[in-house]
Amino acid sequence: MTRTALVLGGGGITGIAWELGILKGLAVAGVDVTAADLVVGTSAGSVVGAQVTTGQSLDDLYAGQLEPPDGELGATLSRLTLLRMLLPMVVPGKPQAKLRRIGRAALKAHEPGGEQRVEVIRSRVGIADWPDRELRVTAVEARSGTFTVFDRSSGVDLLHAVAASCAVPLVWPAVTIGQRHYIDGGMRSTTNADLARGADVVVVIAPVAQAFSKASSIRAQLEATGATRTAVVTPDQEALTDFGANVLDPAKRADAARAGLRQAADVVAKVRRAWDPA
Repeated sequence: MTRTALVLGGGGITGIAWELGILKGLAVAGVDVTAADLVVGTSAGSVVGAQVTTGQSLDDLYAGQLEPPDGELGATLSRLTLLRMLLPMVVPGKPQAKLRRIGRAALKAHEPGGEQRVEVIRSRVGIADWPDRELRVTAVEARSGTFTVFDRSSGVDLLHAVAASCAVPLVWPAVTIGQRHYIDGGMRSTTNADLARGADVVVVIAPVAQAFSKASSIRAQLEATGATRTAVVTPDQEALTDFGANVLDPAKRADAARAGLRQAADVVAKVRRAWDPA
């Protein structure tokens, strides 16, 4: 029996919108990848993964991205902040040590807690219960730099898991779960596609294709899965323009959603070849 996996990468508010546009466009064309046996969500992708696995319709989710972003909690992800995030990752050292550096910087920048962010996630996902389907949500424990994968067996409710995955360091506070504090799973990889190991078919939808290292690249991680059929969808130049300079700007989400819907028509053939070659 063929096992399928959908990997949804990180990319901010515009990344959520673009992913939903892509998913809706693919479904309209008869390729509903949200029916995957396994869904892996990182940061923005964890939001979308939680939404589509808990029964929310793509039509409603997409329509929501087109509404005025009244009350949406935005932020600025400046070039300076990106540089401060990048520096701990490029200094020589083992992967966990690099994650520990950015985690410590995050804890220094903001008092951990993140309950306001949990409420933002509640407004997007709606329920705290994990779906019956297999969903994996990624995060990084800030003090130790330990990569963490939450699922329904983790003893952590879905809202806190997704909020942890979305806790962009130096922008949002780390999310506290029990006695530990968690930051964005995208610090380990923008997609964490290797978590789809064992799947025969893997489709990756990644608003951000760049990687901190060769080992964390989408290509390397897909090779680690052992999948025989794969497809990777990343934003085209027009979509990147529609995202704007700040991926955490709610005012750009409608443009990003439309960009995803438009681009879906261009990528549906390659996704279909991977998903259902017959």
